[in-house]
Amino acid sequence: MKPEHTHVPVLPPSPHQDSDCRGVASILARVGDKWSVFVIMMLGDGPKRFNEIKRMIGGISQRMLTLTLRGLERDGLVTRTVFPTIPPRVDYELTDLGRGLSKPVEALGKWAFDHRVEIESARTKFDGRNDAR
Repeated sequence: MKPEHTHVPVLPPSPHQDSDCRGVASILARVGDKWSVFVIMMLGDGPKRFNEIKRMIGGISQRMLTLTLRGLERDGLVTRTVFPTIPPRVDYELTDLGRGLSKPVEALGKWAFDHRVEIESARTKFDGRNDAR
């Protein structure tokens, strides 16, 4: 018996850069954080004020929203604009980079919403199986 294909193309080895993995991991930690996902989804249709975002995201504390917005701002995904009014008005808005992320995040959020019943059912089945042991 003779093999038909004896030459299998192989990608040249590339050195693994541990620092690359850490850099990507820190970005994924930010954009994969549940509160960041919610904030990005809420800002997808335009700028919002702090309390408006807080009302839209049930269960987020003021402190957690502040930390999330600061982290997103630090990463260049959100801008914070202070308007010199009395009292001062502060708007949060996605940057171009953040808008580029908003479509995949919205798709992820929609997927989670569409499949929540199936996931809850799988969890119940799994937990029941483990409780029976």
